[in-house]
Amino acid sequence: MNWKSKKLGDLLLLANGIVLAIVLNMAAVHFFFRLDLTEEKRYSIKEPTQTLLENLDDDVYIEVFLAGDLNAGFKRLQRSIDELLAEFRITSGNRVHYTFTNPEAALSQKAQSEFMNELVSKGISPMNVIDNKGGQRTEKIVFPGAVVSYGGFEKGVMLLKGNRASSSDEVLNQSIEGLEYELANTIQQLTNTNPKRIGLLTGHGELDSLKIASFNNALLDNYGVYKVDLTRKKAIENYDLLIVPKPTHSFSEVDKLKLDQFVMHGGKLLVLIDKLDAVMDSASRQDYFAFPYTLNIEDLLFKYGVRINPDLIQDRIAARYPIVTGMVDNRPQLMQMDWPFFPLVNQYATHPITRNLDATLLRFASSIDTVKATGIKKTPLLFTSPASRKLGTPVKVSVNDLRNNTNPELFQPGSIPVAYLLEGEFTSLYKDRFLPDGSDGIVLKEKSLPTKIIVISDGDVARNDVNSRTGQPQQLGFDPISSYTFANENLLMNMVAYLVDDDGLISTRSKEIKIRPLNKTKIEEDRAFWQMINLILPLVILFVFGLLRAYLRKRKYSNH
Repeated sequence: MNWKSKKLGDLLLLANGIVLAIVLNMAAVHFFFRLDLTEEKRYSIKEPTQTLLENLDDDVYIEVFLAGDLNAGFKRLQRSIDELLAEFRITSGNRVHYTFTNPEAALSQKAQSEFMNELVSKGISPMNVIDNKGGQRTEKIVFPGAVVSYGGFEKGVMLLKGNRASSSDEVLNQSIEGLEYELANTIQQLTNTNPKRIGLLTGHGELDSLKIASFNNALLDNYGVYKVDLTRKKAIENYDLLIVPKPTHSFSEVDKLKLDQFVMHGGKLLVLIDKLDAVMDSASRQDYFAFPYTLNIEDLLFKYGVRINPDLIQDRIAARYPIVTGMVDNRPQLMQMDWPFFPLVNQYATHPITRNLDATLLRFASSIDTVKATGIKKTPLLFTSPASRKLGTPVKVSVNDLRNNTNPELFQPGSIPVAYLLEGEFTSLYKDRFLPDGSDGIVLKEKSLPTKIIVISDGDVARNDVNSRTGQPQQLGFDPISSYTFANENLLMNMVAYLVDDDGLISTRSKEIKIRPLNKTKIEEDRAFWQMINLILPLVILFVFGLLRAYLRKRKYSNH
């Protein structure tokens, strides 16, 4: 055998290459890794999501309803969903299976309509997308959502969410940023066999069942929800979260002590409070004034680090309300006007709870100040617009005042915080104090475990309207005047998730993907030039390479 033979050397080189490829593939099976070289790590999933996917006990099936003829923006959303679900599949060890379905692919119009109605019943709302192609206006119904199935149960999830005050490109980008949380959170809801226990406080004139029905139903999808009456002797320490939904009657000292000790044992609170008694039923009167409630809970919140002031906020960025402006043929003439006592909150803190949220509708909100509370981190979450102001008690509340021109210069003090997140180890209100009568059996704990409290100075943020014709509750955040659904439900559910989420899945909402848009004007101007470059330059390079190679071969072999 001629070991110096070129043919033998080539065969040995080929054999070594094949062996090396086999060894590398075998090693890759046991030492799998992926590298995300993007600046914002857009293709990486957060650690809580990884833990969730790695611990799946059964297969998850995800059907995404974004397929067919889509415009560029929705194709980008579709591609991002595909890339994320591929990561889900790999991380879960192939337990996540997904498909893309076109809702318009049904054979008949009837079947297509039935299929779309089924998607709506699962919470996947359609969108009418208007686009221009070649100067032609086109309309298409798109269902930007998915159905997640696990263990015989399924749940729909909307994948297009964002702040609708932003441009369409920004809304799509915000939706892409939120994909991981929306899908991972839905999987967690389906796989969770031990849901958190949430108590809705009653007994102090809180919102009744009908007025909080929408929020209650949203909670029931994810958690165990129970009514809690502090006047009874039933223990409340076994709840993970207590929600105080707009109390209007005074708390007794014993009730307040029970709340305090619930926090001391590590319980979380979501407090939704109206400071002033203001209702629209009386706002048509010229002499109606709003006065403070006597809730006897102010000192508890003060001890924890916040004070809700006895005032009402007016904001020029507000929801509309119809008022009678005159009579024509004995018929009242209605006009919708901005009602400054209903601020539309669209300024949020940079926090996973509020990231990429749409506007939230508040009704008769008050300002909040912080006070000294050692060891407590205070984060303002919601702000009114810069064109807002505070009116001290008693506050005149009359829709008749809308007929008067309001001086814009009065709305210039700046944004006002209306919600705070408090985190840390709280000190009991009853430290170094005598316990109230009736507190027998309660062993005082003076310092809390690390815990969290959220306070919003508007109890109506959780109140849904009731359809006057059917008597049925409407969706939380739905404004019957504008027929628009604001982000009240999303905001409250994010708050609840942050308060009770020990796994930190809510942290995935902090994911950021930067938009790097091209200059559309420059694209149009230089389109022909770059098309010619892309068409001719590769041919020129090949031609030059061929000439150069032919010249070098000729020069090489002409010397022999």
